[in-house]
Amino acid sequence: MTFNESNTVEQMILDAATKHRTTESKWTYVFGPQLPRQTSEVMVESWVREALIGLNPEIAAQPDRADEVIYNLRACILSVQADGLVRANENFMAWLRAEKSMPFGPDGEHVPVRLIDAEEPSNNRLTVCNQWTYQVGAVGKRFDVVFLVNGLPLVIGEAKTPTRSAVTWFDGAYQVNEIYEKQVPAMFVPNVFSFATEGRLFRYGSIRMPIDIWGPWRDEENQKEGELRHVRAAVESMLRPEIVLDILQNFTLFATDSKHRRIKMICRYQQYFTTNQIVDRVVAGYPKKGLIWHFQGSGKSLLMVFAALKLRMHPKLGSPTVIIVVDRIDLDTQITATFNAADVPNMLGVGTRQELQLLLGQDVRKVLITTIHKFAEAGGKLNERSNIIVMVDEAHRTQEGDLGRKMREALPNAFLFGLTGTPINRADKNTFWAFGADEDEHGYMSRYSFQESIRDKATLPLHFEAPEIRLKINKDAIDEAYKQITGALSEQDRDDLAKRAAKMAVLVKNPERVRAVVSHIVQHFQAKVEPNGFKAQVVTFDRECCILYKGIMDELIGPESSAIVMSASPGDPPEWKEHVRDKDAEEKLLDRFRDPADPLKFVIVTSKLLTGFDAPILQVMYLDKPMKDHNLLQAICRTNRTFGQEKTHGLIVDYIGIFDDVARALLDEDSDAGNRR
Repeated sequence: MTFNESNTVEQMILDAATKHRTTESKWTYVFGPQLPRQTSEVMVESWVREALIGLNPEIAAQPDRADEVIYNLRACILSVQADGLVRANENFMAWLRAEKSMPFGPDGEHVPVRLIDAEEPSNNRLTVCNQWTYQVGAVGKRFDVVFLVNGLPLVIGEAKTPTRSAVTWFDGAYQVNEIYEKQVPAMFVPNVFSFATEGRLFRYGSIRMPIDIWGPWRDEENQKEGELRHVRAAVESMLRPEIVLDILQNFTLFATDSKHRRIKMICRYQQYFTTNQIVDRVVAGYPKKGLIWHFQGSGKSLLMVFAALKLRMHPKLGSPTVIIVVDRIDLDTQITATFNAADVPNMLGVGTRQELQLLLGQDVRKVLITTIHKFAEAGGKLNERSNIIVMVDEAHRTQEGDLGRKMREALPNAFLFGLTGTPINRADKNTFWAFGADEDEHGYMSRYSFQESIRDKATLPLHFEAPEIRLKINKDAIDEAYKQITGALSEQDRDDLAKRAAKMAVLVKNPERVRAVVSHIVQHFQAKVEPNGFKAQVVTFDRECCILYKGIMDELIGPESSAIVMSASPGDPPEWKEHVRDKDAEEKLLDRFRDPADPLKFVIVTSKLLTGFDAPILQVMYLDKPMKDHNLLQAICRTNRTFGQEKTHGLIVDYIGIFDDVARALLDEDSDAGNRR
């Protein structure tokens, strides 16, 4: 038998989509050339008109109003030439989500227009076709598989032949991303997502999403991949009409990136299923908590955005209050930045406990972002309402000062969901008490481990190097001098403690050692990191070391190549002041660091930028500071973000001899994962 695209992978997709009967709604197959459309049309307009009349009483009363809506939809599709694909797609998504209105009500009153029924998928015309041809001028393209809802092409799939090992899903994704989206962008204006497969791996992504971050789709039953049956399982899971419409309605975001460009983001599978677990618990009313452990860098901030938006929009929850609790003294965090970039409506930053109490007392129904310390400032109840949902970032911090219990005391009837990027130690009873539901095996509602995030390429593996031993410090001296340090100490406290730990400080700051370490950093960077276009973070023992390291680095490669990011304290020497910046200046500096063309190659830190700092261009951390447990894992994972195909791993160069602690922390995670399988 001769294999080709149409009689293997393409046919399997059509079979899986049309014959999967676990739900009421399913796709009906139509051969592409038999659809009632011209090849120059993006929509099957007769079906769109039919849906408009069926879903909108005001249009049913005057069917010619459907033509006005279709005229607007055509204009939106044509706007791709002037506005670009992302803007046109964002505008069309608003139509698909019934966020657009027309003056069809009494006395010309504007009423929302529904193109699809998102609540009841079976109320829509659900069609899957192959061999869809789209012709614009002299340019014609044929799409392997197209999924339509009421005549609107929401999902496009590219199937490659599985018989040639040189051809992979990547070739299909490249065809979609680099050829179709650029040559016939109008076809992608209504697009929710696209997928590509060669019969071994299944990957999906949204418009203009770099191919290297297209992701797999897995569910509890289907974790493996590599064979045609695994691809079929992914198709049967992800391409169910109710999941496609859920992604359209609740898991599609448009955001502004650091270069002020509009980008489209859709969920990864772990964000999708965990968000729905949260929503299901809140709708059911029980259990009133859940502990979520998703490894550092795998998208917890975005998960919280998806969950907050779906909770706020859910028809059964009566516009609840969602509180996002961050682990900082101030609200200037990656999570706040993600919420702001995604234009989350009705969002407020809450600076004081009094303000939080006032807003809750006034029954404000918004997304509130506050810090964990607001719950430590006073005891007693803040609000007894039950439709308050709290999501706590870095939930393991609640063990400090018994914050978990204080949070439950303040909001006795609220739902509490704790998120963490590092495994919770079994000895940490407080975090499990606050967030771990008895119904959840081993205390976790959802987990997405180190190995899973690397397998899915959500994050990169970490590699370690230990330079020659003369640059390292006696391990016993570290443990003796630093045994008192905990993650709860402020930067000032760390400096004070470091000064008291004189033996350690003298060892670390020995001028010969400092020069040897910095010289090694520069040589290593120039040989192994800079040629690939990546950048570096240097983590030093204390703020004085930041100054010492920068001084030598300036001698070796000039002052433009590095910058110190640190906070100020009273009594600092005057020459330190030039390295202290306000928030705006610091963010501008970090944007320079993220820019591949900027000469700034190194950021030198001691406590800042070790959590919540996201710079995918950062590949290597030169670590010269003792750290342990959560703090250590959070710090080294600054390097594990994906950044194009050239970045294959994050790298930690360990000058202080803490590799054993890293191994132990990751081993704890492995054993914890094993205990729950």
